[in-house]
Amino acid sequence: MKKSFLLFLFGIAFSLTSFAQQTVVKGSVLDGTTGEPIPDVTVTIEETGQTLKTDARGEFSFTQNVPLGEQVLKIEKVGYVTKRYPIIVNEGQTVDISGMTLDFDSSDKKDLFIISISDDNLNGEDDGLTDNVSGLLQASRDVFLSAAAFDFSAAFFRPRGLDNANGKVLINGVEMNKQLNGRPQWGNWGGLNDVQRNQEFTMGTAANDYNFGDLAGTNNIMMRASKYRRGGRVSYASANRSYQGRIMASYSSGLLEGGWSYSFLGSRRFGEEGYIDGTLYDANSFFVAVEKQLGEKHSLNFTGIYAQNRRGRSTPLTQEIFELKGRRYNPRWGIQDGEQRNASIREIEEPILMLNHYWDVTSKVKLNTNVSYQFGEFADTRLDFFGARFDEENGQLYGGARNPTPEHWRFLPSNFLRGSNPSQGDYQAAFFAREEFVNDGQLDWNQFYEANILNGYNIFALQANVNRDQQWTFNSIIDAEVSDNIRINGNVNYRYLNSENFARIEDLLGGPGYLDVNIPFNDGEGFGLPVETFSQSNVRTPNRIVGESDKYSYHYDINANVLSSFVQAQFKYNKVDFYVGGSVSNTSYQREGFYENGFFQNDFTINQTRVNSFGESEKVDFTNYGVKGGLTYKITGKHLIDVNASHFTKAPGIRQSFGNARQNNLIITDLESETINSVDASYIFRSPIIKARLTGYYTTFEDGTEVNFFFSESVGNLAQEIIQNIGRRNFGGELGIEAQVTPTIKLKGAAAMGQFTFTNNPDVYYSSDRYVDLSFEDGTTQLEDLRVSSGPERVFQIGFEYRDPDFWNFGVTTNFFSHAYVDPSALKRSGVFVQDPDAYDLDQILAQNNDGVVNISGFGFADYDEDIARDLLRQERFDDYMLVNLTGGKSWKINDYFVGFFATINNVFNQDYRTGGFEQARIIDYRNQLEEQNNTGGPRFGNRYFFGNGTTYYLNVYLRF
Repeated sequence: MKKSFLLFLFGIAFSLTSFAQQTVVKGSVLDGTTGEPIPDVTVTIEETGQTLKTDARGEFSFTQNVPLGEQVLKIEKVGYVTKRYPIIVNEGQTVDISGMTLDFDSSDKKDLFIISISDDNLNGEDDGLTDNVSGLLQASRDVFLSAAAFDFSAAFFRPRGLDNANGKVLINGVEMNKQLNGRPQWGNWGGLNDVQRNQEFTMGTAANDYNFGDLAGTNNIMMRASKYRRGGRVSYASANRSYQGRIMASYSSGLLEGGWSYSFLGSRRFGEEGYIDGTLYDANSFFVAVEKQLGEKHSLNFTGIYAQNRRGRSTPLTQEIFELKGRRYNPRWGIQDGEQRNASIREIEEPILMLNHYWDVTSKVKLNTNVSYQFGEFADTRLDFFGARFDEENGQLYGGARNPTPEHWRFLPSNFLRGSNPSQGDYQAAFFAREEFVNDGQLDWNQFYEANILNGYNIFALQANVNRDQQWTFNSIIDAEVSDNIRINGNVNYRYLNSENFARIEDLLGGPGYLDVNIPFNDGEGFGLPVETFSQSNVRTPNRIVGESDKYSYHYDINANVLSSFVQAQFKYNKVDFYVGGSVSNTSYQREGFYENGFFQNDFTINQTRVNSFGESEKVDFTNYGVKGGLTYKITGKHLIDVNASHFTKAPGIRQSFGNARQNNLIITDLESETINSVDASYIFRSPIIKARLTGYYTTFEDGTEVNFFFSESVGNLAQEIIQNIGRRNFGGELGIEAQVTPTIKLKGAAAMGQFTFTNNPDVYYSSDRYVDLSFEDGTTQLEDLRVSSGPERVFQIGFEYRDPDFWNFGVTTNFFSHAYVDPSALKRSGVFVQDPDAYDLDQILAQNNDGVVNISGFGFADYDEDIARDLLRQERFDDYMLVNLTGGKSWKINDYFVGFFATINNVFNQDYRTGGFEQARIIDYRNQLEEQNNTGGPRFGNRYFFGNGTTYYLNVYLRF
């Protein structure tokens, strides 16, 4: 008994001694202007890399593995100037450094970033060349990634050759990437700059708390009401790039008595046109978040986003068009009733409603459960010039028009200077064509109205291609601190998407109604069926006349289900931090057609396969997995080695799964998930004066799939191109370094050198309303060792920033870009290139093969020359170029208000440059390509290019309170 009592006393004494000797570093962070607490500030003990975030009261506390001696606390948050505070930590003592302040960063480039990237993605073409991964980088303070987001993005540089389908964008832990193509749709939350500043970015597949991640990183935008500092902001921006003006106002309550908090924002962006002619801008955005703390352990947050965007679009240009009209030219608009009217309008209206529950199960276990509902419409308009009338007496269709686009090849001088020896008459015709194009070159809207009225039926109409989505997302994310050194993260996620797709008549352009049929390009099309049958968009409602707002041409649903889960363990020790993670998912898609297309009726079989268009397709199903791991070795507090590796498979998107979804239920043959392997290693140096990172990376992609849509005589006009078994390799290095050489001057530099290539010769076949599987020769395309078009492979930057104690700043960067390549045509490098079109008749071959499966070979050119062919197939590399950018700003504190401005000038010297491009595939056999190169007036179907903007500016004036 006496022994037990002594042990009891010893235990009490030991517990009291341990409690007394606990070492703690705690404090709080306040706004330097208002004195209000700032939530979600990242606080780091630099020597160890230990990191915490401030809570809703701006407070933090380190209680475990606190290092002793002289330490430096770094406090940082996007939108504020980073600060460092030296402290001395003694064993068994509490260091209380409450009242640290952060000052608003008047040079914050957040607004600039979102205008330059989000809007470019909103305006992007379907080929994906403008889908820039820099959209993920806005929250990063990494030196290199900051340069990529703010300076390199104008050249559509893609870090490590990746586009934004290789990254994850989340809002409150809910994934925002689209199931259609895996890319985030920035327009769904554009114009909300002031409430998007709370972000967590994780590079690559490194450990993050929300999901498995992807190669281009994970960016979680926190839009909880309690995470915003109390106060408001009103701003006006003027620019000449995407919009001309923007008005924005926001206010957040901070944490109120009773546990309530709220935040709201409203903005409007507008402009008759941006830098490119005819690109109107009309956008309104609204945001509201309301949060209620339910006791000490629970909190419930509602977030609502409505971001309506209406944008005029442009198109890539050939070199001939650029030389005649310049880089601001846009052929998609014309004057109607004295005002600009663009035929190509993109409109997005997809509200997001989100409910988030946060539960502190214990002091070490947190559970976050989310429900999100996104719905609305995404629509692109274009001219439909295939209107027709049906002659019942002879069973024929009449009507349609040639492409009226003013930059169409038949209107250009090169069309009249074909061949190597044009006549005097040809030169005269070319001169008149040039004069007409240079002096006008825009759509003639009156022509469309006159043609419809004169003929008594619609030849022309304005069509919208519409996606109407409803998506539900449910997920639950757990974060558990198992011990002082081990954390476990995991989630379970389910997404259900119903995507309705159809064409809609937006404007009859003065006509009485549109006949819902497809005019055949050639006689005898339709797998041997009569024209009155195969021409019908829907044989169940033949020869239907449609009016404005009616659906026509195609109508189907895609239903998608994705169930996924991931688990991850993070280990943190004095010298080494490491993590391991894994994921598993199941993805399924199914098409349901509401029209029975005349080419693909439900009782029709092709090659003993039933091809239907009405009703449900077979379900396509993918099971995927992933593993990853990495470590950070802390040589000292200043020198670190970081390594990450991953292996995972990825289901193709909806667009990559159906070859011709607008017309039938056929799933792409032998469809597989893509397999990705990646490794990167970095040396990181950080000190109060210098920060640097040097990284090398190596990534391989296998079994990729790509689906393209284009018009080409070589494959019988309009076709879908299905490229499979694509192999790619991306490797290279990147460097970012900055030095705070004086308290006011910072020097910085960045560099990237990479090589992004195809590693094999993929399989390729073609599908249309005339066949389901058309191939040439061995059915491959010779892409091996060609470059993947991913923006400049090499970039270099030097620059400096001056930040004056009197709250003004100025900065200059010089940026050099090289080794950018045009996107190669797979058709041009397939067997069709070596087939002599004069030796075979494609229409006749198709007429004799009503099963829709055709291979063409054995019609080679008698005069084929390998050396000449090699030159014709050489991939174009763009010229190198250099861009100089300026930034500057000034702020004033007036009583409790903060007034200031931020400005930037991009491409100061108005440099001409190309951001991307692709090879046309109109006529691409050997002989025609040779003739194209020898044409006196240049190629009629030359490569098309995206040209970078000239000198542009952005000015933002704000009042903060």
